[in-house]
Amino acid sequence: MAIRLSPCSSTSNTFSSSSFSHGSIPRNSYFPTWASQDYSRGHHGRNFELRSSNLQPLNAVSLQAGVSANPLPKEHVETQVKEESSSSSKSGKAESTLSIVVVGASGELARKKIFPSLFALFYEDRLPKNFTIFGYARSTMTDEELRNMISRGLTCRIDKRKNCNEKMDQFLQRCFYHSGQYSSEDHFSKLDKKLKEKEGGRSSNRLFYLSIPTSIFVDAVRCARRRASSEQGWTRVIVEKPFGRDSKSSVELTTGLKQYLSEDQIFRIDHYLGEELIENLLVLRFSNLVFEPLWSRNYIRNVQVTFSEDIGIEGRGKYFDNYGIIRDIMQNHLLQILALFAMETPVSLDAEDIRNEKVKVLRSMRPLQLEDVVVGQYKGCTEGITSYPAYTDDPNVTKNSLTPTFAAATFFINNARWDGVPFLMIAGKGLHSKRAEVRVQFRHVPGNLYKQKFGTDLDKATNELVLRSQPDEAVYLKINNKVPGLGLRLDCSDLNLLYKSRYPREVPDAYKRLLLDAVEGERRLFIRSDELDAAWALFTPLLKELEEKKVMPELYPYGSRGPEGVHYLAAKHNVRWGDLSCDDL
Repeated sequence: MAIRLSPCSSTSNTFSSSSFSHGSIPRNSYFPTWASQDYSRGHHGRNFELRSSNLQPLNAVSLQAGVSANPLPKEHVETQVKEESSSSSKSGKAESTLSIVVVGASGELARKKIFPSLFALFYEDRLPKNFTIFGYARSTMTDEELRNMISRGLTCRIDKRKNCNEKMDQFLQRCFYHSGQYSSEDHFSKLDKKLKEKEGGRSSNRLFYLSIPTSIFVDAVRCARRRASSEQGWTRVIVEKPFGRDSKSSVELTTGLKQYLSEDQIFRIDHYLGEELIENLLVLRFSNLVFEPLWSRNYIRNVQVTFSEDIGIEGRGKYFDNYGIIRDIMQNHLLQILALFAMETPVSLDAEDIRNEKVKVLRSMRPLQLEDVVVGQYKGCTEGITSYPAYTDDPNVTKNSLTPTFAAATFFINNARWDGVPFLMIAGKGLHSKRAEVRVQFRHVPGNLYKQKFGTDLDKATNELVLRSQPDEAVYLKINNKVPGLGLRLDCSDLNLLYKSRYPREVPDAYKRLLLDAVEGERRLFIRSDELDAAWALFTPLLKELEEKKVMPELYPYGSRGPEGVHYLAAKHNVRWGDLSCDDL
């Protein structure tokens, strides 16, 4: 694979690019019976039916300890019964409807990711028959203006079907808009009225996607819970990262949300967990006999988790300068990958079983120390007539900012499987290539008969397993192989699975996968509150020390391989960056 080298990088710079216990919150009048109700997974057209998680019929009253039902007004019940009786006279079952409310609908995330992903689900008939999408934001906008905004982000790229334009029109007709303040219960009451009009008396489920700043999460949840939650079906809320800035702020946010929601209603989304790499990581490990016996300190020398981007902050200066690369990428995206990689075999593929094992791994890791970390910040440079900006050139970044745009850290897991194995985590912006991967370096072959063919550098003979998400999804195993010929010459070769060659279909977008999981109540790829607590416990002491000591990040040229200090960190743990040993795909 050809790698773009920065015109500003030097030859000396050689950075490789390569449980929460449910019910711990008292169930009182804030937690009606709809909190446990769920969709069943349908087949062939996705004919959804409502059921409760404890298999009770929807009109049953839960008798669990501490649960008190919120009875509806008599006239509302009578009206509802009549409407359900009329709508279900043919099928014998009450029809249900799904209402999706995108809070912050005028924002960039909603335009570029959320609405296109919802359309993709509709295009593939993965949404229930009866659904409505409402955009909610402070901006003044009509339904038609919202549809025009959404349509500019929709494409007919899925399977090139001829009816895509027709499906697009059908989707847009399901989209509506309501303007209101995020902290106004009155405005959410008016939204609730519009939702009920579209739901047409059917049993309803509601999914709120909070695409808004973290600082107003609790206000929006309060209003949605009190004024716009479903009275008969379930209500769920998707919240976007960042989930706080440290342990204290994260706990405060969780406490605020749980004033109005149960843990099962909160879906903390980390879009990186929806990547194909994550899904395949568990499949490769637990469904292939060849890998699981090797998955320990006995055979693995080190693990490298890498995320690099060949662009800078691209107009996100205000947000990024407040959080930095450690909070933005490492504490969530990369740490989640590490936990999935290193966890023990779960009892089942049930969400709680998987998340329980992830929490055990996180709690077995020692908090980061300053000596385990290298931080950097990209600087500007010029090559010919082309200029590359420095991080501090962004108008929303202070000129003396110490916020890192690059970080490398070494983790150790103190358990029997991984004791002594370094896990190196790298995240950076303004680097020479775009790359996201997990690289496993195995130990040297004891008494290798062919070591003389590799000279004194035995690292060239190291086997590697690489799971790559970007730039092209791939899984490949680096092995040593004899070059054909009369002589005995060894070569580093790849046994590779390149997704675009093996699977010509489009790889699903991460948001598409996670939105579908939220609709269906699948929590496996969402973050539980105790996971969040354990993750922040690893990073908070380091972040506090970096800020209190005002640690100066090492400058590196925009488009280079990163700061030189990362090589000293690797050498400290006897690690060689994997993609320097032989050419990558």
